[in-house]
Amino acid sequence: QVQLVESGGGLVQAGGSLRLSCVASGRSFSSGAMGWFRQAPGKEREFVAAISWSYGNTQYAESVKGRFTISRDNAKNTVYLQMNSLKPEDTAVYYCATGTSTWGIATVQVHSWGQGTQVTVSS
Repeated sequence: QVQLVESGGGLVQAGGSLRLSCVASGRSFSSGAMGWFRQAPGKEREFVAAISWSYGNTQYAESVKGRFTISRDNAKNTVYLQMNSLKPEDTAVYYCATGTSTWGIATVQVHSWGQGTQVTVSS
C-alpha cells in the first residue's frame, strides 16, 4: 500500500518562501508521477504542480507558474515543492498525490493522497 508523508508546512509572511517535501513508500516509484494539490477553507481542492518520476517532466497551475518549482529525488522517493514569493491566497492545506502521469494528476486522476500539511501566508 502506498504511503505519502508530507512535511515542511508552516507560517510565513507574504513574499517569503517554504519548501514542502513528500516521501513516498510502499512500491517502486521508477514510473508514474507525483503531484501537489491544495485546498483552502471553503474551496475545492485544486491542482498545483506535478512531475514524472522517470524524465522529470513538469506541469504547473497558472496561478503558481514562475513562483513554485516541483522537483524529485528518485533515490529518496521524495518530491519537493519550492514555493517562493508566497501570497496570502496561497494559504491552504497542501496535499501530495500519486498518479500515472503529470497530465493525469493535473486532471485529478489520482491513485493515492497524503494527509496534508498546512501552509499559512500572512499579509
